[in-house]
Amino acid sequence: MRGEIEKRTVLLADYILTNKSTVRHAAKDFGISKSTVHKDISQRLIKINPALYKEVKNIMEINKSERHLRGGTATKNKFLLKKQQAEKKG
Repeated sequence: MRGEIEKRTVLLADYILTNKSTVRHAAKDFGISKSTVHKDISQRLIKINPALYKEVKNIMEINKSERHLRGGTATKNKFLLKKQQAEKKG
């Protein structure tokens, strides 16, 4: 079991690096929770591969600094879609 977790952790790290992925996106693609991804990256990866951890940490910091922008865009799109649907009905 321990080997599987370590393998998943490294796969997650590679995925995040390759795709510049967010925790949410990685969790969805791997079929696991965001909490598991975060724990794998922030706690387990540093013990398994410190060099890889540093690279992934940079991506995570960038994603964290941009999350308010993604949230604002998502909210804007949500309300534009609602407006378009209301215009079609009315």
